[in-house]
Amino acid sequence: MPEWLDFQGRMNVSSHQHDAADPVNSSLNFAYSLVESEDRTVVNAIGLEPAVGFLHEPSATQTRESLVYDLMEPFRWIADLSVVNAFEAGALKLHDFYFTGDDYRYRFEPEAKDRFISTLRERVNAGVTYNGQVLKWDTVIERKTAELGRFLTGKAYGLDFGEPAPSLLRQDDSELRAKLLSLTSSEAKRLGIPKQSLHDLRMKSRSARSFKLYAGTRRKLSHTEIR
Repeated sequence: MPEWLDFQGRMNVSSHQHDAADPVNSSLNFAYSLVESEDRTVVNAIGLEPAVGFLHEPSATQTRESLVYDLMEPFRWIADLSVVNAFEAGALKLHDFYFTGDDYRYRFEPEAKDRFISTLRERVNAGVTYNGQVLKWDTVIERKTAELGRFLTGKAYGLDFGEPAPSLLRQDDSELRAKLLSLTSSEAKRLGIPKQSLHDLRMKSRSARSFKLYAGTRRKLSHTEIR
């Protein structure tokens, strides 16, 4: 995370960051609440008892829905990755938050919250292959919760929350950025990368923001070496 966000982690000196003392924690709290809501909906729809969990115990900061919080853990990465992507891509900026003097918390501006919801929705809608089908992650959450129900009632003899596994590899890693910044105009021309495209890619490589490449351009760059 950029230093100007002053993100020190999920724990401060005295307590957990439910109070959101910085914009990143404010964003994480909001994102986690949406994942929690999805898990709660699925648990109730399938008919499991939300108060009977395995990892979490009821506490003063959480409702008595331990199973809901248990089921958040395998999918917490959706919130984490969405927050990182939102700040790196500029969908969230410092001026999108305001600090409240009454409870000393950072909160979203309404327009920024709408933009962030779009980022979360894009991540949830990303397809993943599971049991021969391409599913959205909200469907995966439903399927895995149903599998838990079958396991608990003895209708299934195995349970694996490690599958399907998300692909968290970034396209714009340091190696790719180095390739783009070292690529000469003559090499780009030989690879079939237009001059304007090369200029745009170099600008993106110098930026801290995340970016994506067309599959064709990525294949062309795969044949080049870092100098």
